[in-house]
Amino acid sequence: MGTGRFVDLIHKKRDGGILEKEEIQKMIQSFTAGKIPDYQMSAMLMAIYFRGMTDEELTALTLAMRDSGDVVDLSPIDGITVDKHSTGGVGDKTTLIVAPIVAACGVPVAKMSGRGLGFTGGTLDKLQSIPGFRVELAEEEFFRAVCQTGLSVIGQSGNLAPADKLLYALRDVTGTVSSIPLIASSIMSKKLAAGSDKILLDVTTGSGAFIKEMEGSRELARRMVAIGRGAGKETVAMITSMEEPLGYAIGNSLEVKEAIETLQGEGPEDVKEVCLALAGMMISLGKEIPFEEGKERAERALQQKAAYEKLKEMTACQGGDVRYIENPKLFRRAGISGCVLAPEDGYLAKTNTEGIGVAAGLLGAGRETKESSIDFGAGIYMKKKLGDKVKKGEALAELFTSQESRLEKAARYMENCMEIRKQKPGMPKLIVDIIR
Repeated sequence: MGTGRFVDLIHKKRDGGILEKEEIQKMIQSFTAGKIPDYQMSAMLMAIYFRGMTDEELTALTLAMRDSGDVVDLSPIDGITVDKHSTGGVGDKTTLIVAPIVAACGVPVAKMSGRGLGFTGGTLDKLQSIPGFRVELAEEEFFRAVCQTGLSVIGQSGNLAPADKLLYALRDVTGTVSSIPLIASSIMSKKLAAGSDKILLDVTTGSGAFIKEMEGSRELARRMVAIGRGAGKETVAMITSMEEPLGYAIGNSLEVKEAIETLQGEGPEDVKEVCLALAGMMISLGKEIPFEEGKERAERALQQKAAYEKLKEMTACQGGDVRYIENPKLFRRAGISGCVLAPEDGYLAKTNTEGIGVAAGLLGAGRETKESSIDFGAGIYMKKKLGDKVKKGEALAELFTSQESRLEKAARYMENCMEIRKQKPGMPKLIVDIIR
């Protein structure tokens, strides 16, 4: 660090200088070891927030964060492993559908997921709404599951990218969460530590996405792809629309049920379109074939129910009750329900998708802290999609919860999240862009 004083490095970045790879490595090592105080690292984060980082700086930062903890070695698994990460949204059950499709096409999926905070649970919580499903597997058991069935989705084990946890805690309280370079390094440090050979990023954009403007979504996608390339891993980003919830179901067991319906050849068209595109790209990366051919293989795996069989195999392998996959009606919705009604005739023209997610959280479908418990049967079932014609008094959505007080609050909140207009709106494109 030149003089050895971290403050000089803060000055350098504050004044628009470019940090050397060695300076960044030492900064992350020292901060993780507790040798740089929070107030100084906060100043550095703010300097990065305003001054940004070059692709080279960003790759160095991400690799230093990756190397701050364990790096998973997936070499015991045969074939090219491909990981998928979504920047999240409302009704995003893509992993539950995409992973079985990809595995059915012969590309191994060894996926580690974190717990979801916010509107609804993450993929792990959705899987745990299947009675008996185990998401905590020892490393050896995880590898055996992938080798036997072609896929496994488990909780993050070990000590992956501890520097990211420390930095995120600071970003959260210093107003630097929304820095695109810092978001990119946070996501990619964990993806690179998870050990897959190639990475597909599903970067959502629109009212239900973390980054709502297309320009920001495209920049985040470009920066993450550049990090992957700099780390020597082929990385592709697909920008997908989150202008309305994906599918009809929002909430844990409701989304699992919709995912099963999709794998059985039914399910909403928007879910199918997004999942086939994501699966097609993962197969393309894993089999080193053109994207269109990957999509064709994905469609066959869905039509022939091979992907549905893969979900059953994974569920059985991880201790879940397969009867729930064979008969999704076994999933119980929470016992108290009510509807949000259309205030006038017209077309559903706009949704505040993030607001609908918040309403699902109010019903009990999400967690506010890591210690919060989730009501697996709580959530929302949308009755209308953007562009649908509605009549006054017709149900726009049905809400499910276990507590009467939650229902009233969520319904009131949700009434302001859907806009009815006389004119039919233009429909958003679901697959917005692909960045390689």
